[in-house]
Amino acid sequence: MATFLHQLGLGAFRHRIVVTAVWFLVLLATGVGAVTLAGKTVNSFSIPGQESSTALTLIDKRFGSGANGATAQVVMAAPTGAKVTDRANAAKVAALVAQLAKLPGVAGASNPLDPKSATVSADQAAAYSTVTYPVEAAQITDEQRAALHDAVAAAGASGLTVEVSGEASQENAADIGGPAELLGVVVALLVLALTYGSLVTAGMNLITAIVGVGIGALGITTLSGFVDLQSTTPILAVMLGLAVGIDYALFIVTRHRQELRQGRTPEAAAALAVGTAGSAVVTAGITVVIALAGLAIAGIPFLTEMGLAAAGTIVVAVLVAVTLVPAVLGFIGRRALPRKLRAPGALEAAAAPATEGRGFYRGWGATVTRHRVLSLLGAVAVLAVIAVPFFSMRTSLIQPPAAGSTQAKADALIAKHFGPGFSGPLLVLVDGTGAPQRATTIAAGVQKLPGVAVVAPPTPNQNGSAALLTVIPASEPDSAETVDLVHAMRDSFHGERGVYVTGQTAISVDVSQKLDDALPRYLILVVGLALLLLILVFRSVLVPVVGVLGFLLTIGSALGATTAVFQWGWLQQIVNAETTGPLLSLSPIIVIGILFGLAMDYQVFLVSRMHEAHAHGASPRDAVVTGFRQAAPVVVAAATIMFAVFAGFVPEGNDTIKPIAFALAIGILFDALIVRMIAVPAALSLLGRSGWWLPSWLQWLPVLDVEGAALEREARPAAGTPAPEPAHR
Repeated sequence: MATFLHQLGLGAFRHRIVVTAVWFLVLLATGVGAVTLAGKTVNSFSIPGQESSTALTLIDKRFGSGANGATAQVVMAAPTGAKVTDRANAAKVAALVAQLAKLPGVAGASNPLDPKSATVSADQAAAYSTVTYPVEAAQITDEQRAALHDAVAAAGASGLTVEVSGEASQENAADIGGPAELLGVVVALLVLALTYGSLVTAGMNLITAIVGVGIGALGITTLSGFVDLQSTTPILAVMLGLAVGIDYALFIVTRHRQELRQGRTPEAAAALAVGTAGSAVVTAGITVVIALAGLAIAGIPFLTEMGLAAAGTIVVAVLVAVTLVPAVLGFIGRRALPRKLRAPGALEAAAAPATEGRGFYRGWGATVTRHRVLSLLGAVAVLAVIAVPFFSMRTSLIQPPAAGSTQAKADALIAKHFGPGFSGPLLVLVDGTGAPQRATTIAAGVQKLPGVAVVAPPTPNQNGSAALLTVIPASEPDSAETVDLVHAMRDSFHGERGVYVTGQTAISVDVSQKLDDALPRYLILVVGLALLLLILVFRSVLVPVVGVLGFLLTIGSALGATTAVFQWGWLQQIVNAETTGPLLSLSPIIVIGILFGLAMDYQVFLVSRMHEAHAHGASPRDAVVTGFRQAAPVVVAAATIMFAVFAGFVPEGNDTIKPIAFALAIGILFDALIVRMIAVPAALSLLGRSGWWLPSWLQWLPVLDVEGAALEREARPAAGTPAPEPAHR
């Protein structure tokens, strides 16, 4: 692979105009595709084959295609001491209902004062109208949704308190590209400028990453015209693609600059950088791709699509790093170095100090390895404490609306006057012969279950082949009590043919259960992959074990901190968390997949330097210190950039993506600064020579030269000058 990448880098450097033009045309083509072929993203979650999804399909067949249309609840509350049934207020309610029924796209609006189907609270202080659309929420246009909100806002001036909630009132897609996200990019540029000492090189690094993430994001946008993609998919791809795109270019450019310092020509330096650091980039990229594609193990179509879309963005980032980056390096030539190193004789003057290894990172590495027991115990203890909230983490697809929004106010009014379960009713479909009569019997049984507030009379279809029951829980939709009620209802229906529990709350329970069941399998997959990869890379058993245990600490602490902030409400003002409650069901498995790939990136780049130093005869502790000194500056810069990019999506981010971005940002921070910079070097120095031991029965394993050391040895004589040993040896 190293030889192939060396030739690829050399070709890209020599044919830089063609390579750059091709990438520009690809970017232009995906942009045109996104403009002309893109469709709308969706926010609905369902799993084919699950009881709740099967029921929705049957409801469409039995009650018509509009039976599963999106709804909104318009809540009307009278002033304190008054009633909505008073003559004046009743007239206002009737006028508003009539207006709601005429809104664009609305199929109908129920009259809460109709005696046949009244939805008035027991104290008669509030009522709500159910506004029904004939299509799913994703198909409601922005204009139709705006008309609904405008009508509600105007009705609030009549003296009634009017708010709206429900899926039909909520925006479809997540926003991308706010000020905070741009701040993350600015921070990345500053870190690159400080790392390189050259604005030209920093700008080149950032531009190539933006090209890669632009192609990936625009490609996903184009794909949305052919596949129903979740609204979070593009923003996840942008967040992850930008972070890894910057870092992969950073690793290659850093090696390119090292080779320039050794006296190589820009062409030879770029080719060797792609062949050496590029090998590690490809290996790291493959790891991330496998972790994201492995999300398919959950067996959930929308999660599989999300993982594959993000994996595609990573593939583009890797291709950009090994082709466009060396091409652009050909344009900037020796300007990749700081100005002071471009003058004649400057490289020779700087060569000796560059190989001495003095400085902050050498001192850090020496201190950690000298006090290895204390360092290791301290790192593990800190992360273990942060991980404690993880054991109380709850997940749900139902996410509370933003505090102060009309949806939150509507839910509060419903909970106050009707009960918390009215905002998340359950549906029971009774299908088959004698459905209306069976539904009446079933309703009586459900009413006796603990946690049930109200069971509405059955609603049969036209030919009596099916009937629907609406069950109102006594608890909030995202509560553990409601989850228990769903399971209790299904248990009570055991043996009954053609009886299904569905509705948004039941779908949430099914998806969460499916994800919880898949999470252990997925964790075993990624941990097994980590062990296999690291054994191949380092030809060691204990080094991979150390890396995997460090990854588990990273995952535990990242999810623990996220639980404390977004579920418990600790420090929520700092991250601008508008609501607290269960984490999105998708969050844990997505965070594990992404952090796994990124953690292995750092493990490969950091420990491979230690492994190479040990292979060249250094003592175990000296090898750890030498490798740490050489790789740590780049790892810290890369982690800082990733933290800035992920953290940029937190303050003003979409409520769905905010906890995921926070978990990734804090996970990167913990992994780079505590696990890879303290725990791993301390553990490896504690293991000594046994850390690099490989059993005889594994000696047959192939050598995976991720640093391209063999290529580097072959290329050294071609340098033309007796250059000193490279900094990483």
